[in-house]
Amino acid sequence: GQTVPAAAAPAAAAAPAARPTPGARPEERVTMTRMRSKIAERLMQSKNSIAMLTSFNEINLGKVMAMRKELVEQFEKTHGIKLGFMSFFVKAACEALKRHPIINASVDGSDIIYHGYQDISVAVSTDKGLVTPVLRDAQNMSFADVEKQIASYAKKAREGGLTLDDLAGGTFTITNGGTFGSLFSTPIVNPPQSAILGMHAIKDRAIVENGQVVAAPMMYVALSYDHRIIDGKDAVLFLVDIKNQLENPAKMLLGL
Repeated sequence: GQTVPAAAAPAAAAAPAARPTPGARPEERVTMTRMRSKIAERLMQSKNSIAMLTSFNEINLGKVMAMRKELVEQFEKTHGIKLGFMSFFVKAACEALKRHPIINASVDGSDIIYHGYQDISVAVSTDKGLVTPVLRDAQNMSFADVEKQIASYAKKAREGGLTLDDLAGGTFTITNGGTFGSLFSTPIVNPPQSAILGMHAIKDRAIVENGQVVAAPMMYVALSYDHRIIDGKDAVLFLVDIKNQLENPAKMLLGL
């Protein structure tokens, strides 16, 4: 055989260059809190037991914002609480639920239970997770009552003082992802309820009004619902009802 000259030896014979040490990649395993575990259980129950579907619409909140701007100081002076957007949505939902009772119903086995009252669950975010305390008999509450009750629940949630009674029941839920900047989402129904209304961020968008393109404060709204008992027609008509009330708040306040 032929000997390979030393000069021809492959360069690969040299020691490999040292590889740079990668940066630290820490991990931490934390057991779910009881609340987070319960939330996870409820969400899976919802996904697995409900034929869920979501419908969308958009609302021009120009008139609501103008009314709020005009009355906010007087409202706070009279009632000792700020006038927010949630009370408008709660009151609109109550009126729409009266006209579309299937949205306020729940399923129990093969029965449909129609609730003759509106107990509105309002989603409140806490450090430990999302909770939904209930505004009981919201149909009888004033705007000030709604704002005060929501503020009370938010304070109790921050301080860890919400009770099971505060959270139990509810016939319909309203959640506001817009608080954190969400533009669009598909909220998950909170069983045994059959529907949930999702509010989102208010953004100035170009719309056509009387043949002219104008900027208006628009909000996308979503209704997720249990398709086992709520037909698409009912869901859409309910959302349109909410839209019509909030785009004509004077009529809403007069019950028209």
